[in-house]
Amino acid sequence: MMTIGDLSVTMLAEKLASGELDSVSIVRAYREAWEQDEKSEKPLHGYIEFFDSAESDAVEADTARAAGDTRPLLGIPFAVKDNISIKGKRCTCGSRILEGYVAPYNATVIDRLIAAGAIPLGRTNMDEFAMGSSTEYSCHGPSRNPVDRDRTPGGSSGGSAAVVAGGQAPVALGTETGGSVRLPASYCGIYGFKPTYGTLSRSGVVAFGSSLDQVGLLARSVDDLGLMLSVIAGRDPLDNTSADRDFSSLAHLSCADLSKLKIALPKEFMDEQGLAPEIAAVFEETCRWFRDRGAAIETVSIPVLEAAISSYYVIALSEAASNLSRFDGIRYGLRKDPLASFDDLYVATRSDGFGAEVKRRIVIGNYVLSTHFSGDTYRKAMNVRARIQRDVAAVFETHDILLCPTNPAPAFPLGSRVDDPLDMYLTDLYTTFVNLARIPSLSIPAGKTAAGLPVGVQICGPMGGEKTILEVARAREKSR
Repeated sequence: MMTIGDLSVTMLAEKLASGELDSVSIVRAYREAWEQDEKSEKPLHGYIEFFDSAESDAVEADTARAAGDTRPLLGIPFAVKDNISIKGKRCTCGSRILEGYVAPYNATVIDRLIAAGAIPLGRTNMDEFAMGSSTEYSCHGPSRNPVDRDRTPGGSSGGSAAVVAGGQAPVALGTETGGSVRLPASYCGIYGFKPTYGTLSRSGVVAFGSSLDQVGLLARSVDDLGLMLSVIAGRDPLDNTSADRDFSSLAHLSCADLSKLKIALPKEFMDEQGLAPEIAAVFEETCRWFRDRGAAIETVSIPVLEAAISSYYVIALSEAASNLSRFDGIRYGLRKDPLASFDDLYVATRSDGFGAEVKRRIVIGNYVLSTHFSGDTYRKAMNVRARIQRDVAAVFETHDILLCPTNPAPAFPLGSRVDDPLDMYLTDLYTTFVNLARIPSLSIPAGKTAAGLPVGVQICGPMGGEKTILEVARAREKSR
């Protein structure tokens, strides 16, 4: 029998419109699912806070609907990653250094969702300052994968993926700098979408790497992604990197004609030694599925992709070191030894407030930007990035989409990589080029390993190609 946790956003909207369900009962059902799970031996720990205000918001939504309100997301709940500001709610970014910090305003994506009638359910767990691939670098403790609770749900948006896949929310906001939405989606067997850079405003989102960061979505269906994007995408005067595009058509998606589709497979990823055989098998089956429906698939060579992960980490860590310099124990958050000298307070606060992985990235980032290097390494990485953008854009001149695995291996056991930074970084092997190229990408559930672990495949498109990606994914979803 289908439960609330099995329903997508579009299914919930239909049931709300017909009167079969009301918002209060929906919110209570998600709260009960969360509370029951918290009592289990191995709770998902996707939420770090379930908002008490959610039920009163639901009452208001039901009242508004009874009065004839027809907003597209009226009464639909959503979960929020802990680095996206919600006015009056805590925003800790999974870090002790922001202990007790309360956001004084809403992020633009939150304002737009609330304006459309949606209800924030709670804050989700994450790797500290979004730096990690397993949600183990969190001061709140790790989250678990709903498919196998001894394994990671991925990161850094692992909490958001866990609550959606675990039936505790119909959709969730995440963020990603190098794959932090798509990787958790793949590990948990749901959809994870990173739009074109600038599609979603970053105003009110705590920065990691400003030239790479992007709000993303985790959902149970492609239609949910389109509906959510139609509401929250578009130009924001508070974010001068946001795009002035009309995404309203995404609210009603069609299925792409796969027989006319031209697909590129990057040779460099197919030859990668780190690709697990079971992931390769699912990917090959996905390619076969598209071929059987008339799609033309061609292997293309993009040699610069071999430098993607290296250039990504140079850029991301340099920008992280700069962005995190504002957390000093003086203006907000944790403050150690308040009577000490300025230097001692600064050192004590950052030493105690930041976790080991964040410290590692700050040190490396500052070293890259140090006088010793005079910024040369960062500049070289930016040159590689420019080449990636040009070469990837060239592929889309002759192909509609680019297809590749989301991750080189399935979800790994908790604790197995947390002390091996290099091994952890390599989980981003197939995702970072998307952020560097600033193109949209969607991880779709593509199959499972012999052990039953989900495997995702990425559908990537040109800048502004959100509609193409979603309609291709919808065609696959509806025919399976």
